[in-house]
Amino acid sequence: MYARPRMPDPVRAAAVRAVIIIALTLTQVVIVLLCTLAGSWLALPMAFSSLGSTMVATWAVLDIWITRQAWRQRNGVISTPSSAARRRPLRRQ
Repeated sequence: MYARPRMPDPVRAAAVRAVIIIALTLTQVVIVLLCTLAGSWLALPMAFSSLGSTMVATWAVLDIWITRQAWRQRNGVISTPSSAARRRPLRRQ
């Protein structure tokens, strides 16, 4: 049914968190832009808030990578030896 296997649950949870945080950050940036164009006093506090949100969004994206690496290290990767790695019987002369 799927071309690729599902992501592990902790990695998927980190990805969902990151997408939500990024969406909120982008919404905040649009509000800053609109407040700036309207000349509202709210533009400056929202700009500072957007800078903080950008740092949080960056960490959320890094969290996906960190969680993925930690999951792989704890649970291992299922692998099978390739044909080159298989032992061949010794030839007798």
